[in-house]
Amino acid sequence: MSVHGIAEVDITTNSFLGAGAIVALIVVLGLVFVLRTRVGRFSRLGRTLVVLVTTVLVLLGAGAGVNAHFDYFRTLGDVMGLPPSDEVELAALLARTDRPAQGVVTTTVLPGRKSGFAARPGTIYVPPAWFARPRPELPVVVLLHGTPGTPQDWLDGGQAAATADAYAAAHGGAAPILVMPDVNGAIDADSECVDGPVGKVETYLTADVPAFVEQVFHTASPGRGWAVAGLSEGGSCSLMLALRHPDLFGTFGDYAGLAGPRAGDTNDDTASAVAQLFGGSAQAFAAHEPSSLLAARRFPGLGGWFEVGDADAEPYAATQRLVPEARRAGITTCEVVVPGGGHTFDVFSRAFADSLPWMAGRIGAGPPVTGCPPGAGS
Repeated sequence: MSVHGIAEVDITTNSFLGAGAIVALIVVLGLVFVLRTRVGRFSRLGRTLVVLVTTVLVLLGAGAGVNAHFDYFRTLGDVMGLPPSDEVELAALLARTDRPAQGVVTTTVLPGRKSGFAARPGTIYVPPAWFARPRPELPVVVLLHGTPGTPQDWLDGGQAAATADAYAAAHGGAAPILVMPDVNGAIDADSECVDGPVGKVETYLTADVPAFVEQVFHTASPGRGWAVAGLSEGGSCSLMLALRHPDLFGTFGDYAGLAGPRAGDTNDDTASAVAQLFGGSAQAFAAHEPSSLLAARRFPGLGGWFEVGDADAEPYAATQRLVPEARRAGITTCEVVVPGGGHTFDVFSRAFADSLPWMAGRIGAGPPVTGCPPGAGS
């Protein structure tokens, strides 16, 4: 099998996990057999070696099981940090003249010229339709990751490129451009997408990123032709950004986000958010809290998709609170609850796949959409 073929091996299946367990057992038994054959009995060094090897294999097995549960790394290539096979340099993408059968992914710096935010490189997907000449002004979906996390999460566990490719294949190569920027600056940071201690992230996402994307890819202008969606932290970010900047984003997707910007993992711990994200300003917190924003005004042109697992306690509680508030504020609101779903990439990737046709229709990348699809409520 080629290196690329090995990299594409799915490591979340029961067959892979079962095969791994069998291989681990064979390794341990083989080691025991070799040591007994050579020395006739276990020396202290031999026993130590068996314990070390067994411990490493148990830890690897546990890690594989946890990964399979959360459905994060799906292939060996994801684990090794290998880029997708269709990923190219930005300059090569911009210079390409033929139309590919599938979308193309590039990773590049999205400069923080106005915000000064030191973002990690972002990832961008362009569908086959973008390669037509002259370039079409395609709509955009901005996808925000969670914490800990990176923009690459949307390609790995989130399967965003594969989902967009499937949509494009059913629509003559047309799909939104997907822009996956960094929102935290570091793997262990948590900006909650506000202008706070991590940096001016809200300014970055609402000024720097749209300006770069529109200039380089000649997209539709921010507004009705742009959507913002995200998972976990990125979900609450998407809701907050759409409410604070409805002139930039006409549609949002909140996949298992909390009730708003939070420094911790619970909806009710607002005190730490005020202290850590907003410098102790309750007024600044309220200006970013979705419930406060929804109570203060109406958003008749906005559309929002909420999707969450009912086993994901805090995000589920947030959704139960926010959906009726959004509807009262005039937002076209769709809601999907995944039975038994937890805070995993299985739910996140499903949420994007569920909502993409609806979002694409709203922003002009697919057939027009009125209301919510069956099963999504309205």
